[in-house]
Amino acid sequence: MVEHAFGPYLKQLREQQSYSINQLAEAAGISNSQISRIENGVRGVPKPATIRKLADALSVPYGDMMKQAGYIEAANASSEAQDIPEWATYKDRRDFKKMLEDEDDLMFDGIPLDDEDKKRIKDVLTGLFWEAKQMNKRKKNDEPDSRQ
Repeated sequence: MVEHAFGPYLKQLREQQSYSINQLAEAAGISNSQISRIENGVRGVPKPATIRKLADALSVPYGDMMKQAGYIEAANASSEAQDIPEWATYKDRRDFKKMLEDEDDLMFDGIPLDDEDKKRIKDVLTGLFWEAKQMNKRKKNDEPDSRQ
């Protein structure tokens, strides 16, 4: 991920809209200290859910912010494989694709979600899914072999 570039990018977007850190924090529903830490490089790239909140508050396309954060490769932004890490196995990809393409209606609080809401959920879940998968693979590789 492009951690060193995301903070200045966020600060530039915020300043272009003449938002103070406090105003952006209130609009996005996150703490002002978190925004400050991101902008100053003290905190790394935020999670996709936080990026969604920032994108909505700044009226910036979510995909653009995800690219800047390094979650999506800019050159492959329109392809289906854009968010799939190189280490993902065929089974990982198949299972995840099946989960996302399930034809059952998605609902929130008993109300069916429209296509735009489903896309937002897919974007956030994609980032979180691959992040969790990678962490699990690292844990497995770091665990000592108990069969010795």
